[in-house]
Formats: sequence, C-alpha cells, structure tokens
Amino acid sequence: MKKYKFTISGNQYDVHLKGIEENVAELDVNGTIYEVQIHGEVKTSKTPTLVRKPVEQKPGEGLIKKTESSGKFKVTAPLPGTILKINIKVGDVVNEGQNVMVMEAMKMENQIQTTKGGEVTSIKVNVGDSVLQDDVLIEIG
Repeated sequence: MKKYKFTISGNQYDVHLKGIEENVAELDVNGTIYEVQIHGEVKTSKTPTLVRKPVEQKPGEGLIKKTESSGKFKVTAPLPGTILKINIKVGDVVNEGQNVMVMEAMKMENQIQTTKGGEVTSIKVNVGDSVLQDDVLIEIG
C-alpha cells in the first residue's frame, strides 16, 4: 500500500493507494474509501515476447527402443584404462561383489567387481588391453 499527501485548493489530504485492478484504483482518502477510474495511456511492456515454431518430430523420434536381451549380464569398464590382471576364467562361477579383474586407470589400480552372480560365459579382454569407459569386459550367464 502506497501513501501520498495531496494539497488541493489549500486543503491537505492523506491518500493511501490500496490496489489497482486494470483501470480501477481503490483509494483511502482521509478514512473514506473511493474507487477511482484511471484514464490514460496503458503502458505496454518493452520486453519482447518469444515466438517459436512448433516442434515437429521426425518419424520414430521420441520412441523408446528396446534392445534384445541375450540373458547375459555384462560387466563393463567404469573408466578408461588398461587391464592388469584377470582373476577368473570362462566357466567359473562368480558371486555378487566378487573381484574379477584389476584395471589401471588414472595411475591407480581399480578392482572390477560383479554386481550379479552367475557363470562366466566369456571374457572379452586380455591382460594389457586398453579399454574405454563402458566397454564390455566379461559376460555372465
């Protein structure tokens, strides 16, 4: 609420602006409430409005693609690095959380562990191989 003091023809008035909706203002003048219509130019915003064309999707865009699961669980490389040691061989049964290989990444030795147990069906890397992040290292069936 804004407060103003007006002097009209030598008389002083205390005016409180209570609110404005569209072109009608509610004023409290010396304790009496008035609704006053405002005549004048309506100010327009100088902020430009952003106009965009509607987004057109290409055929098949936005659809979820399902990949065929072979029933095998894949252990992938968490970082780019070099394989230093492989602790298992094809046919071994591994448990969840078991260390299956050692990989050097960023000058540190990292233990690669499985997050699921099962029988090792294939080992996709050899000692000394360089791998990238998310490369498949081992498949567990």
